[in-house]
Amino acid sequence: MKCEPLLRLGLAMWSQTQWKQSLYGDAPISARLAQYSQIFNTVEGNTTFYALPKLATAMTWRDAVPDTFKFTFKLPKQITHDLQLQNAQADLSHFFNVMAPLIEKTAIWKIQLPATFGPNALPTLATFLQQLPANMQFGVEVRHRAFFSKGEAEKALNRLLFEHQCNRIIMDSRPLFAAVPNNPVLIDAQQKKPKVPVHPIATANQPVVRFIGQLDEDVNSAFFQKWCNKLALWITEGKQPYVFIHTPDNVYAPELAARLNDMLIDTLSDLPTINLIDPAPNQADQLDLLF
Repeated sequence: MKCEPLLRLGLAMWSQTQWKQSLYGDAPISARLAQYSQIFNTVEGNTTFYALPKLATAMTWRDAVPDTFKFTFKLPKQITHDLQLQNAQADLSHFFNVMAPLIEKTAIWKIQLPATFGPNALPTLATFLQQLPANMQFGVEVRHRAFFSKGEAEKALNRLLFEHQCNRIIMDSRPLFAAVPNNPVLIDAQQKKPKVPVHPIATANQPVVRFIGQLDEDVNSAFFQKWCNKLALWITEGKQPYVFIHTPDNVYAPELAARLNDMLIDTLSDLPTINLIDPAPNQADQLDLLF
């Protein structure tokens, strides 16, 4: 019987040209996913939000990773944003038919909802969750401010997710917005990423954290330390957290993930070490690289 890892740690994508030094080495582009999966044990599959892969592509992705690796994929924008979960059964069936080769290697299917999806739409979400396949695990990411007010709307959302054993996806963009927007990369990231409070609640057994860091190591480490404590608590409760690391343009994401992993090892000594090809660059080098 396979032993599940205590925690799954990954990045927002598996292919990034700037990761050649830290992840890929001399591996060709076609081997990037396979190389990535030797270092990280999960990944965010955001491409499905915008377009579905061909069946052959889905099979290639499946065959590139070991059985111990787990994808996460977003439901298409057509379902979550255009239809806002209504009358979406045909689109949902088509999505899972295309993604069929990847179902066994996908841990969480993500439902990212627009900021316009507010408390009045909770009955729609409830109906949609009832229609989802019972043998799959889902996560919901909300962005409407009412769901972060600790009021009745947020309580109703959390009750609904608890009822369906659906994970509430947690976005931590505090490090990003703590940075002074003094360059195009930060300005663009702060305009695109949601600035919402962090409510680290686990509504199911696979809580999902999306962490958007910055270049200041001290700022990242301060937030990481709090997450180490929370992740350790979840693990002792029998949960398996998923953590995905972002940076404004994701160039420095592998090194930032390795830094979090090192801090987690100090808290949970039996986590495996992440071995990048090259160690993290110093602050001056990274500033030259990005700006």
